Amino acid sequence: MKVKNKLRLGFGFLFVVVLAFGIVSQFYINEIFNSAKVILKDNYETLNYTKDMRTVLDEHDLPLNKVAAGQFNVQLVKEEHNITEVGELDAVKKLRNAFVGLQNDKTNLFILKQHEREAREYLRKIDEMNMRAIVIKNEKAHQTVKNASVFLELAGTFVFLVLFSFSVNFPGIISGPLNSLLEGIREISLKNYDQRIHFDKHDEFAEVANAFNEMARRLNDWENSNLSKIMSEKRRIETIIEQMHDAIIGINERQEILFINTTAKTILGLNDDKPEGKTISAIAKSSDLFKSIIEGEKTDKIFKIYADGKDSHFQLETREIEVPNLSTNADAPVIKAQKPAGKVYILKNITEFKERDEAKSNFIATISHELKTPISAIKMSSKLLADNRVGALNDEQGQLVRQITGDAERLLKITYELLDLSQVETGNIQLNFVPTQPKQILEYAIKAVKFEADQKGIIIDQNVQDKIPEVNADVEKTAWVMINFLSNALRYSHTNAKILVSVGVKKNMVEFAVQDFGKGIDAQYQARLFDRYFQVPTDGQNKSGSGLGLAISKEFIIAQGGEIKVESEVGVGSRFSFTLPVATV
Repeated sequence: MKVKNKLRLGFGFLFVVVLAFGIVSQFYINEIFNSAKVILKDNYETLNYTKDMRTVLDEHDLPLNKVAAGQFNVQLVKEEHNITEVGELDAVKKLRNAFVGLQNDKTNLFILKQHEREAREYLRKIDEMNMRAIVIKNEKAHQTVKNASVFLELAGTFVFLVLFSFSVNFPGIISGPLNSLLEGIREISLKNYDQRIHFDKHDEFAEVANAFNEMARRLNDWENSNLSKIMSEKRRIETIIEQMHDAIIGINERQEILFINTTAKTILGLNDDKPEGKTISAIAKSSDLFKSIIEGEKTDKIFKIYADGKDSHFQLETREIEVPNLSTNADAPVIKAQKPAGKVYILKNITEFKERDEAKSNFIATISHELKTPISAIKMSSKLLADNRVGALNDEQGQLVRQITGDAERLLKITYELLDLSQVETGNIQLNFVPTQPKQILEYAIKAVKFEADQKGIIIDQNVQDKIPEVNADVEKTAWVMINFLSNALRYSHTNAKILVSVGVKKNMVEFAVQDFGKGIDAQYQARLFDRYFQVPTDGQNKSGSGLGLAISKEFIIAQGGEIKVESEVGVGSRFSFTLPVATV
């Protein structure tokens, strides 16, 4: 039988059992309800009618007036239509006769009293009949409830036993084959491809078992046919790693050497021909360089190593190894698609690039130093030419001299920037830290650019927060950064514009900021503003610098433990700022 049909029969049987129990329960509940309904509807209403008629007799004198007689008659009529017990009809008729006598105003008081006694006697008899009926029907209802309870208990017990037996036995029909299939899948995950499953029944589970067995057979064939191919690929990869010029070291998740090429052995000075399989702690005991590589937390770290008879430079790169998670540990709280399997350390030989970089830095430093003297001489000569004591110049000559002076100043500025850059690249930045008032740095910078600002009619507003703490900074280099900010703001501000300079405290840092209201900087260029030699494309109206000012400014601020940033929007303006740590007492 198919599993689908088994499920249909099983759940159909449960449905029939529950439906039958529900019908029986509903039948007995209706019986109980009807018994209680009879007691309340018939006899209890009769008692209410007699009580109301007795109340009329108690509250009115004889003979009864029309109002009292009407009230009595209403209740009597209701009672005449609610005859339920044997003998009740005869008593009601006699009560009607006595009621007629109570209305005769020509009868003497004695006879009226006699009719009243008769009426009360018949009311009492009617009450007794209905009270007895209530007691009898109540007992009958109790008996009905008792019988229903007993039957429902028996039926409930039977249904419980049936359902319990079904819940215990029926899931085994489904769970048994599933457990066998699960066990087989676990064995396959452990590469036990000889595992097979067999079911005696002819249903869907038997078909699944056949498919599972076929899968296991094919996996076994695939494993055997691909083993030699896998070994061949492994040897190929090992050969590629061995022939690479970079030093490569592989560590597995157990902190053991997985692979290491000859270049790495030579650089690290490992005399062991077979370091593979050994722990990194054992190798680190004989090689301090290997220990530094393994324990180094920062990637892209530069190592200076004596190799091939000279000092060589190597850059460290670290890569995490992740493999598919094939673990069968069911107790793991989180199952990940990938799991770490170790690390790969690569030492790239960058000696050639380092030597070229040093040669470039030395060349720039030398050329810059050599250019300072002739440029200063040109600047001095142009000033002497502009002096009337040397001789008067015509307008064209004066314009040429002023142009020479401006170009000489620009060349001299670029020369000093190149010298600063060479210091930055060689790591020879000379910083003279002293506790300084931020306002002093600000005034120094504004004073340096005041003449240029006055020429363009630009107003420099200062917004300095009260009681600003001192900063521990190099005054000259920090002021140089502020001057660079102000010069750029003046260059890109319109005539008669305004520049806002502010100094304030943010957390434990003092922020210096220069804000202009020029054309702003496009968002695509902002991320590269502090790169060396980068210049924002201009429309030809503003002279472009060397592209070094902001890069050097960034190095100066970072060297002092601060941060530098820019905020700009096209058409609104730009805000350049940097922070410095508050001086500690």
